[in-house]
Amino acid sequence: MHWLALFRPGDWLTVIAGAALVGLTIPLFWQGGLADRAIIRQEGQVFADIDLKAKKQIEVPGPLGITLIAVEPGRARVVSDPGPRQYCVKQGWLMRPGEIAICAPNRVSLQITGRTKVYDSISY
Repeated sequence: MHWLALFRPGDWLTVIAGAALVGLTIPLFWQGGLADRAIIRQEGQVFADIDLKAKKQIEVPGPLGITLIAVEPGRARVVSDPGPRQYCVKQGWLMRPGEIAICAPNRVSLQITGRTKVYDSISY
């Protein structure tokens, strides 16, 4: 711990400024930008393409029944689904581009998109 004695006030300022810069750039570079749209698909076809600026609820019909999707500014989620395991409901709020909730038994999906295309290891 005697290496801390070698730090001068300007060194601490550089470390703090660097940490703040990294913290501010994480949402822009690491997460693919900010979320701005929610795409709802039913049976593989686009059912709705919604702007994430308004608050609304959408009912999506599927083979098992109605899937209820809630949209709020900057986020969206599957509120209820007639599927047996409720995996898409348990996903919770989706807020980052590239996040997706799939209600497979009812053939409904909810995907969040942003201004930039997000790639993962599968689509790479």
